[in-house]
Amino acid sequence: MAASGPPLIHQVPALIDSEPLVVLEASNSAPASLHVRPRLPHPLPPPSYGWLRPRRVTAVQCRSMAAMVRACMPLRTPPAAAAASSSAATAAASPTKPRSNASVLVLGGTGRVGGSTATALSKLRPDLNILIGGRNREKGESLASKLGVQSEFVEIDTRNAAMLKEALQDVDLVVHTAGPFQGGAECTVLQAAISTKTAYIDVCDDMDYSWRAKAYHEEAKAQGIPAITTAGIYPGVSNVMAAELVNAARNEDGEPERLRFFYYTAGSGGAGPTILATSFLLLGEDVIAYNKGEEIKLKPYSGVLNIDFGKGVRKRDVYLLNLPEVKSAHKFLGVPTVSARFGTSPFFWNWGMEAFANFLPVEFLRDKDKVRELVELVDPLVRAIDGFAGERVSMRVDLECSNGRNTIGLFSHRKLSVSVGHSTAAFVLAVLEGSTQPGVWFPEEPEGIAIESRKLLLERASQGTTNFVMNKPSWMIETDPKEVILGIYV
Repeated sequence: MAASGPPLIHQVPALIDSEPLVVLEASNSAPASLHVRPRLPHPLPPPSYGWLRPRRVTAVQCRSMAAMVRACMPLRTPPAAAAASSSAATAAASPTKPRSNASVLVLGGTGRVGGSTATALSKLRPDLNILIGGRNREKGESLASKLGVQSEFVEIDTRNAAMLKEALQDVDLVVHTAGPFQGGAECTVLQAAISTKTAYIDVCDDMDYSWRAKAYHEEAKAQGIPAITTAGIYPGVSNVMAAELVNAARNEDGEPERLRFFYYTAGSGGAGPTILATSFLLLGEDVIAYNKGEEIKLKPYSGVLNIDFGKGVRKRDVYLLNLPEVKSAHKFLGVPTVSARFGTSPFFWNWGMEAFANFLPVEFLRDKDKVRELVELVDPLVRAIDGFAGERVSMRVDLECSNGRNTIGLFSHRKLSVSVGHSTAAFVLAVLEGSTQPGVWFPEEPEGIAIESRKLLLERASQGTTNFVMNKPSWMIETDPKEVILGIYV
């Protein structure tokens, strides 16, 4: 992504923001121990059952006769896999409850994001079998014991393809949360999921990795496997929010012109060193944005804007970052001008990120080992400051249309570590319920999350939010709206 030789620097009066941005380069290009457990006798399902497979009896299930009875129940038939048929479209629009003994493997389950996802799934659907996949047995078994008899720990190294395939043999869906995804050369988990006919979602937040996953679309489609990439909170829920704004605008004869994603997280969001490493790695990537249909490259952590996130968060500075929802929203939602920004607090963390982006060599910021060492150095300080900074998270999505219709979506929660779990779990349930057609999709694609299923997904993801608003003018949520005249605000 980096340009060779000294970059040409010039100004563009971009619609991306209200001020000119420094453009680096313009481009027109498009873009170890596993249990092998016996299966129960079960009649073979017809081909239309797809990736929902007959269940095996686990050691955990043996603790409960009720669980064993559920394991022998007939499978529900998910929607037909043929994307072109109208019957498949109808089935996707009306998701059914996943069968009671469906099994979900959460890779990276001993980390903050994976653990939060497993916890949310156990609360939303206590009848699901949840496997906590990771390398830390002590942490994994501790979490599994807290979640109850429907959960257990499975030791897995995501870098070992043979181990992955063995682990996925009797799993209905795998959730890949074992980041960071930056610099990942292979989509090992997705490949294993396709080869074992296991449904898949990931919480990828890297543009290159997400499009590398998308390249497996035809292979997944041929195998009848539904898969969604970038299915976390942001990107993920933010993509679905954007899709809903665009859909509502077009239903009212508005043509979207500019879409902007704004994100704020207090401190590290309580999300652990992996998220910290992700943030530093993103500072080594040129920012991809779109201006009137043209792809442009911008400096990371530049172009600061002061954005109002409403009550509880108020106004915060946010900076440009290279996030995958920008490219996917431009391509699949058809919005010509798209950008994404992120900010944190206390304010000096933003200064530190800006300094890293400007003064550390790009080679350093793209080296995972060096970034890991940097994280180990600053992590104790980050944890100490997190103690009083909190972990509040807020997402604001702004859409501007040609007919003057400007609307926003807003999502705020007191704890990122909790909210990310509900968000990811919402995607898991959507896939299990048949909302996703075979293939690899981004969240905003209607084949990924059916248009009729978006509302339910957002309801599940927004549990516990302090502020959740969709399709409203910005003045309705801002803490300091501007009055034009006679009670008319903008």
